[in-house]
Amino acid sequence: MKLFIADRPAHRSRHLGLWILSVLVIVLVGMGFYHVYKPLPPGVDFSGPERSATEVQFLADRTFIKANGERYTDQQIFDAVFEMIAGARRFVLVDMFLFNDFQGQLTETHRPLSDELTDALIAQKKRYPALDIQVISDPLNTLYGGRPSPHFAQLEAAGISVTLTDLTRLRDSNPAYSAFWRLFIQPFGNNEGELLPNPFGKGRVSLRSYLAMLNFKANHRKLIIADDGTQLSALVTSANPHDGSSAHGNVALQFNGAAAWDLFESEAAVLKFSDAPVPIPEIEQISESSSNGLTVQVVTERSVERASIEMIDGAGSGDKLDMAMFYLSDRDIVNALKRAAERGVSMRVLLDPNKDAFGRKKNGVPNRPVAHELVEAGITVRWCNTHGEQCHAKWLMHRGGDDQSAMMLGSTNLTRRNLHNLNLETSVVLRGSAEAEPLQRGWDWFEERWNNRDKRNYSVDYAQYADERIWPRMLYRIMEATGISTF
Repeated sequence: MKLFIADRPAHRSRHLGLWILSVLVIVLVGMGFYHVYKPLPPGVDFSGPERSATEVQFLADRTFIKANGERYTDQQIFDAVFEMIAGARRFVLVDMFLFNDFQGQLTETHRPLSDELTDALIAQKKRYPALDIQVISDPLNTLYGGRPSPHFAQLEAAGISVTLTDLTRLRDSNPAYSAFWRLFIQPFGNNEGELLPNPFGKGRVSLRSYLAMLNFKANHRKLIIADDGTQLSALVTSANPHDGSSAHGNVALQFNGAAAWDLFESEAAVLKFSDAPVPIPEIEQISESSSNGLTVQVVTERSVERASIEMIDGAGSGDKLDMAMFYLSDRDIVNALKRAAERGVSMRVLLDPNKDAFGRKKNGVPNRPVAHELVEAGITVRWCNTHGEQCHAKWLMHRGGDDQSAMMLGSTNLTRRNLHNLNLETSVVLRGSAEAEPLQRGWDWFEERWNNRDKRNYSVDYAQYADERIWPRMLYRIMEATGISTF
């Protein structure tokens, strides 16, 4: 009897512990489920109308190996960005994912794009004090509050508004972890701790910076909107103002007209849900008028996937589909490409081999397993011939038998995280005659890379990085399905 009485408190304690554990599991599962399917902030997953476009330009940054074996870089994109800033008098909005001077383990000297962009914005603000400049970026540049950004500090000191995107408002791409983080880590914020090495540069950061990174989400957009004195001009790109990325191969589309206002609308949504003031550009909206027959459509987040699949599914037998992509993994896109191959569409896919990043070796996932799948489906694949830099473009083109063409480019990799309303992404679709200059330039850019024109070594045969092993395919599928991935 005494033993029974003595055991009762322990028995009750075990029951209480199990009850608390059960409640905790239910809370975590419920939180994880909610933050995967919760309503998106207003303005996310934006699909604008097709707008008549004026002054459209295709731009590219090229890095290649010449016949003498030396590597060369030819850049256009940020030169155009700096011209837009220099021409602005009333309004500039910049939204850039990576905005820092991190170079990783690379030994070569890179173009200091982060300093150049910072200096250009500050100089123009000094010339025109009434100029409204808005900078939006990702909190990764401050290690999620763990280390101050000297570039952002300089901008703010010059009277330029800097907004770090509130990523907590977005859906969770890694729910198995993010539910735990939201419950036990997020409420305590972050500080400038010295516990762990800074993964993106000098100094040290807190443990909470590392824990925040494991959410695997970002404002991945790369764009600028500025007035040119009479109207808004815009540029959407795959390039970051990031020193370690300055040699990457990238593309951009510059345009004027109503589509620039659509782009502003999509950016105003980010400012709004990040609790930042939303400026109204004091620029007259010029009515659409263009004789070139070109249209530009702004698409963000999952609207990029819909537009991509529409372009791929719209290609018929004898049509041409070309793709240049840094990351290709989304199952809906892969299956759409395989269906197109079955219909007799002529396809070429140029992929980054995913072999290195900022001096660190990578394992080829996801592109090499996906490439194997595409080749087995009869699709021709080549690899970018990279030497430290990355084939960073996100580009797709459809050339139809009716001499019409469509080209999509922007920040968006074709992956689950980029396409399923998890990251913030922006791309644009340009449509018109295949002979129109920006569409012709886009096609020429791909042709020179695919065929190694002008004795420039841009790409290599599929066999160079072919990987038919089972374990990379399994790893890719698991990472893509679960969200436990960096792509």
